Amino acid sequence: MKKQKFAKIQEVLTEMAESGGAAGGNCLIFRHGEECCYYEAGYADLEKRIPIKRDTIFRLYSMTKPMTAVGAMLLVQDGKLDLLAPVSRFLPSFGNPQVSENGKLRPALREIQVRDLLNMTSGCSYNGDANQTEVETTSLIEEIKSRMDGENPLSTREIAERLGKIPLAFDPGTTFRYGMSADILGAVIEVVSGKRFGEFLKERIFEPLGMVDTGFFVPPEKQSRLAQTYEQQKDGLYLYTGCHLGISSRMEREPAYEAGGAGLVTTVDDWLKFCRMLLNKGTLDGVRILTEPMVDFLAEGVITEEQRKGMRGWEELAGYSYGNLMRKLTEPEHAATLGSYGEYGWDGWLGPYMSVAPGKDLIILVMEQLTGAGTSTYTRRIRNIVYSEI
Repeated sequence: MKKQKFAKIQEVLTEMAESGGAAGGNCLIFRHGEECCYYEAGYADLEKRIPIKRDTIFRLYSMTKPMTAVGAMLLVQDGKLDLLAPVSRFLPSFGNPQVSENGKLRPALREIQVRDLLNMTSGCSYNGDANQTEVETTSLIEEIKSRMDGENPLSTREIAERLGKIPLAFDPGTTFRYGMSADILGAVIEVVSGKRFGEFLKERIFEPLGMVDTGFFVPPEKQSRLAQTYEQQKDGLYLYTGCHLGISSRMEREPAYEAGGAGLVTTVDDWLKFCRMLLNKGTLDGVRILTEPMVDFLAEGVITEEQRKGMRGWEELAGYSYGNLMRKLTEPEHAATLGSYGEYGWDGWLGPYMSVAPGKDLIILVMEQLTGAGTSTYTRRIRNIVYSEI
């Protein structure tokens, strides 16, 4: 058997699992057209002692966003979506937007454009100053959660239309602030494509790439492979069963709300197919998803320096800019880990992590399920191992 590279990654994953840094996780490194290594450690289910395996299904949360961006790019290359189009063209409630400023409302300087959704410059935030925007958005998320298992759950488009009625945190296009932009974009994709968001992704991306375990829910025959979610408390890891951001914990049935910002599940091998398609300039195994110019546009687009001021204080993104729902490494000398100029990707609330580095012909994937993990210390250490040895 060919000896795997980056053997220290196994030590990091084992430490993570044994120390309670997370219940378990896996990691896959792909470079120069071949898999360099795959490692796993710990448990997908601590209570049942089910170990992490290669086919373990993970919730992506915010790592859904790059997929939503690719969905939008498909419509752009089809000539059906203009990035400067006002969102109100597709979702009427976004017309005549108001900005919440100093406790008062005023008309926004302009409407939200589709590109604002891709760049998190829309003003539709759920993090920040706890102003009217965040308060009303939080209230809507609570309503989504309260109705999700009832007879009248809110749909992707209904939620977007409701978001359009909430005052903005700032004028569209003026700064970056993380929030509900990708979820709104999912609804725009529905309107433009004439299909449910999940159906569109399945037909245009999942099925062509053979992503058989990726979707917005986990059917009964696959439920045993879905990793449990845990939260870290002072005395150890505890099972988390909440529905963060209105996403079902068990993912047992097809949701009315297919969240473009947080709703997908996948396996490490499925997501590798997606990343390989991007690294290969839009194609995988003879199947073309995006054109080469479209992949370049997706991978290279970043927000302006003025907009980037909104990223200040986000330590994990030191050295990175942002665009098309992904981080982009533009100043490696300022980053907190080793890296490659032009690499891009994103992570999720539970710790899944992707990085595509065209300059190094490299893909890094890490999967875990710990609340609030994001880009964890273990992922940063894995990055440093990889970049130290290539």
